[in-house]
Amino acid sequence: MAYGSFPPLMIDLHCHILPGVDDGAATWEIAFEMCRMAAEDGVRHIVATPHANFEYPYDRARHLQLLEELRTGSHGVVELSLGCDFHLSYENLQEVLASPATYTIGDTKFLLVELSDFAIPSTIDRVFTELGGAGLRPIITHPERNTIIQRKPEILLGWISQGCLTQLTANAITGYWGKLATRTARWLLDHNAAHVVSSDAHNTTSRSPLMSPAVKLLNQWVGEERTRQLVSETPAAILRGAANIWF
Repeated sequence: MAYGSFPPLMIDLHCHILPGVDDGAATWEIAFEMCRMAAEDGVRHIVATPHANFEYPYDRARHLQLLEELRTGSHGVVELSLGCDFHLSYENLQEVLASPATYTIGDTKFLLVELSDFAIPSTIDRVFTELGGAGLRPIITHPERNTIIQRKPEILLGWISQGCLTQLTANAITGYWGKLATRTARWLLDHNAAHVVSSDAHNTTSRSPLMSPAVKLLNQWVGEERTRQLVSETPAAILRGAANIWF
């Protein structure tokens, strides 16, 4: 499959594939199988994104070691790099402002940011301004699954105007997270408020790394060119650390 063809070769920026570090892959066998499944599905690059929250401490040095073991054990069927599923809390915010490079996707300035499903701080605009002042570019993860954003998706438009990007979940598009999540994803796509689609995979079954079913639907909803941007071109630009990603 040539790059630029359709279906496109995909880049998955959000995947819990490192074994035993959070609620993602529980064993090496599962992690290796996730790599194989993704490669067969058309994914050429996976960013491993362990949680960073009160339950799962984030140890970048240790995660880099595990990533190398995963790269060796999976025989290079997909390219791999490291990021973080960064839960936005006061403590985490202080840490990322003090050490931005600890949590970003590779050596870029892009940071996957997970909001609470139950509360969005009143200071959120200032938080995004502070992250931008530290040179970081937030990518808000799975907003279509956030109960607050589901009720008022237009609040994302202001954050996007501040420079934030958004990442939709592949299986939310296909209905795994319910009709409201799918409807919210469609609204965000229709309002130019969706920039990347990733798997947010955790295992090989209920939350697998397969993205092609979503690609088929996206092609019907937004066409081949826009679908290619969502799963290939924009993620590739993020991996390169491109500074001019605007929508």
